[in-house]
Amino acid sequence: MLDEQWMELALAEAAKAAEVGEVPIGAVLVAEDGSFLAAAGNSPISLHDPTAHAEILVLRQAGERLANYRLTNTTLYVTLEPCVMCAGALVQSRVGRVVFGATDPKAGGMVSCYKVGQDGLLNHAIDVVGGVMAAECSQILKVFFRQRRIQKQAR
Repeated sequence: MLDEQWMELALAEAAKAAEVGEVPIGAVLVAEDGSFLAAAGNSPISLHDPTAHAEILVLRQAGERLANYRLTNTTLYVTLEPCVMCAGALVQSRVGRVVFGATDPKAGGMVSCYKVGQDGLLNHAIDVVGGVMAAECSQILKVFFRQRRIQKQAR
């Protein structure tokens, strides 16, 4: 499948997260051979876990599925540029490639604010591709936060 097709699946996970009140970020992890490994949406609120970002959840699922914490040469598709926490986890798990949709100018850990996995300072380098379906990935976030502001004003 093409990057856009995998990103569509990540967007579907983001939509599921939004339906339950989570920030709409979705992620999909794909094996080196192009097979599906895991998918998740953000869940820190419902899981009462500040680390339950979509990226972390797919790393956990794939690690369990493969019985290995090293996810070498996998590709992560995520709707928003990973934060520093998630970028660090991607380095530790040896993900080979990250494809994200929207940049995160306030907290982006791979391109916008920091260059985790690309700056040559760590033991693993990650190939990063940004901007895949950026408009769609950005739109789902904008709609979610607009609705949240409207709900707060109505109270």
